[in-house]
Amino acid sequence: MTNKLYDTSLSLLTDLYQVTMAYGYWKTKTSEKEAVFNLYFRKNPFNGGFTIACGLANVIGYIENFGFSKKDLRYLRTLTGNDEEPLFEEAFLDYLANLKLTCDIEAIPEGTVVFPNEPLVRVRGPILQCQLLETPLLNLVNFESLIATKAARLRLVVENDTLLEFGLRRAQGVDGGMTASRAAYIGGCDATSNLLAGKLYDIPVRGTHAHSWVMSFDDEQQAFDAYADVLPNNVTLLVDTYDSLQGVRHAIETGRKLVQRGHKLAGIRLDSGDLAYLSIEARKLLDAAGFQNTAIVASNDLDETIISSLRQQGAKINVWGVGTKLVTAFDQPALGGVYKLAALRHERTDQPDDHTASEKADVAGKLPNQATDRRMTGHWEYKMKLSEQAIKISTPGIQQVRRFRDERGFMADMIYDSEEMAGSTAKSATMIDPLDFTKRRKFDVKQPYEDLLVSIFQSGKRVYDSPDIHTVRARVQEQLAQLHPGVKRFVNPHIYPVGLEKGLHELKTKLILTLREGQTYV
Repeated sequence: MTNKLYDTSLSLLTDLYQVTMAYGYWKTKTSEKEAVFNLYFRKNPFNGGFTIACGLANVIGYIENFGFSKKDLRYLRTLTGNDEEPLFEEAFLDYLANLKLTCDIEAIPEGTVVFPNEPLVRVRGPILQCQLLETPLLNLVNFESLIATKAARLRLVVENDTLLEFGLRRAQGVDGGMTASRAAYIGGCDATSNLLAGKLYDIPVRGTHAHSWVMSFDDEQQAFDAYADVLPNNVTLLVDTYDSLQGVRHAIETGRKLVQRGHKLAGIRLDSGDLAYLSIEARKLLDAAGFQNTAIVASNDLDETIISSLRQQGAKINVWGVGTKLVTAFDQPALGGVYKLAALRHERTDQPDDHTASEKADVAGKLPNQATDRRMTGHWEYKMKLSEQAIKISTPGIQQVRRFRDERGFMADMIYDSEEMAGSTAKSATMIDPLDFTKRRKFDVKQPYEDLLVSIFQSGKRVYDSPDIHTVRARVQEQLAQLHPGVKRFVNPHIYPVGLEKGLHELKTKLILTLREGQTYV
């Protein structure tokens, strides 16, 4: 499940400022401060009601192979500042040469339905290491989650029809094409045209032929017959090179010859024109000729909106080939995930916290920029980013997501602080809507639930067995089946309930007030 496309070091797959900050931590002797970062997104893509978490397998591969090679360090030595002097001193580069990741990483498994502001990945460890992981983790999670979500939306609209990913030629470069093929299969596609993705990721592959095949012969009938002679067990014929319905008639003639030889005409493909009308007329021709089981494949810049319209018009298409608008996430090119510092303590320690309550309060009161709160215990200092835009205010804490369910499926997700809930004996939990604090929901501790973030790495060692890609793909459909239909609709979807546990909400509010104390508003 790891990314096998590259055999080179990817540790420089990051932004320069991540390395300059790492240098700053090293230089100021704060590199070992223990930090917690949360990776999340702020808004569901495509104006939809859900998102599919994807990209974890490649995150695992990246982390397992993390390390600065001699070539990486040689390149870093060439970087200079405004004074043309080296940007990094040699001792720091020696430090990077020997750097091994020791972080704890928790993540929501691939194929899980997720929602805005929920941590998809939580990274805990030395702040220097956490910082170096920001850009690559966002790169690996953002795009795959975006494409898997697009594919899941397509799967919802095609229902039980066959869905194919045909986008390699229009994808954003080699890695864009490979990543999109993997994520599209996880999201719900049945196969891809991308042979390299089929080889590396064990994805089924499908394909027909191009217009150039037909044009290279004297006439269309000759081209179809020749293709059937060469590949009698894989005959789907592209019929719209000249005249689509005449092409269907020629395909039927080729199909009759195939049947005489013990084979079948698997399908015909429409790639232009009025797909609703042409598919209806093609179905009539095929059925009248005895080819009721021959599939009608459609392509031509399809997306979920167009497919929905075609189905409403009664189109007789049962195989959908989606390319450009899937692999490029045509109507929303980025997920917009972010990676924010949520907690920090000044001296990293693995020793148990045996402070008394009064000692904890005293410690908390002495930490800078920190509101005194019962949750501010031990050495932890909770952090958050403020903004004039409410949506951009981050949530502090060592976060976990608890998903409640009943006999009908998923009920709501509550984001809570795992340090606090670990020792809680409360008989119920209250969830508060972050956008409207008057909206509250109480859950009994006996209510069935699962905590979504699972341990992936402990102290840099992998403790998680990645499921195969087919299991992840099945998980997507199982998850979607647990959602209320209103959450899955495309126009004005119902908002799935996600909120903060009451204590975390109160902590966040208190920190906002503390950080804004003394500010003047015009």
